[in-house]
Amino acid sequence: MPREQGRKVVASNRKAHHDYAISDTFEAGLVLTGTEVKSLRAGRASLVDAFGHEHNGEIFLHGMHIPEYTQGTWTNHEPRRVRKLLLNREEIAKMRNKLRDDGVTLVPLQVYFNNGYAKVEIGLGKGKKSYDKRQDLASRDAQKEINRSLGRRAKGMG
Repeated sequence: MPREQGRKVVASNRKAHHDYAISDTFEAGLVLTGTEVKSLRAGRASLVDAFGHEHNGEIFLHGMHIPEYTQGTWTNHEPRRVRKLLLNREEIAKMRNKLRDDGVTLVPLQVYFNNGYAKVEIGLGKGKKSYDKRQDLASRDAQKEINRSLGRRAKGMG
């Protein structure tokens, strides 16, 4: 059977950019069992409350919820188990150096299939304060208004 081509997004963490200022992003492979892959291919996963953690020179993903496969048997997986991420040594070293800073966290941004392989996009994020979030919303609204007025001007209405 031919392998899938392209990128198919399974789940995305939409609140990550709202709650964290993401500085760097990395693409990592996931160590999964068979029923986890089947459940992901069915489009079922949640990144709410998920985070990355470094332990003994390896990066692990905690709190990611992949529901049990409905046609699975006694070999089914545990939905919230800790999953190992596959990264290069250089990437892990870069992450460890940045994680030493105060307030920096590994945040999963997306889970997707890239050419048939399950991948997760993780970012190094620093938590935003509430006034930072309000400032981001205000600047986004201002940019929308600017684009709207430029669109009216281009149409000859303003």
